[in-house]
Amino acid sequence: MTFETHLKVGEKAEFSKTIGETDIAMFSGMTGDFDPIHVNEHYARTTMFEKRIAHGCLVMGLLSTTASMMSRRSVERGAKGVPVSLGYDKIRFLKPVFIDDTLTARYTVEEIDPEQARNRSKVEVVKQDGETCLVGTHIMKWVPRA
Repeated sequence: MTFETHLKVGEKAEFSKTIGETDIAMFSGMTGDFDPIHVNEHYARTTMFEKRIAHGCLVMGLLSTTASMMSRRSVERGAKGVPVSLGYDKIRFLKPVFIDDTLTARYTVEEIDPEQARNRSKVEVVKQDGETCLVGTHIMKWVPRA
């Protein structure tokens, strides 16, 4: 079955957020990841980072918002299928993210495959100073409605 995504190659979505102390604490509590590099300032000062860093998956989680923005946009434009994430590929954490960094998650549609009912998109997260801290690929799939 072929689906129309109602998205176009080159189409973009962005979401910005400043990472705060509460984000780190809540993510640690949710996931159980209390590694001292994230939660212990004294320990973090003894590392090459010299202060605590945000969890990589917390940073990656911002991409969920941009994928959802694309999904909603597609449905609002008349897509008949239900868009779902098939996953993220080739994620690379390039730079550390610290508390009070403002991040912008960017999502850019690179390829649409109507026969497979999928699209592949470039994803990245950039810090306030323009440094890219995460890159990867997202695969979205359209599945039939019930």
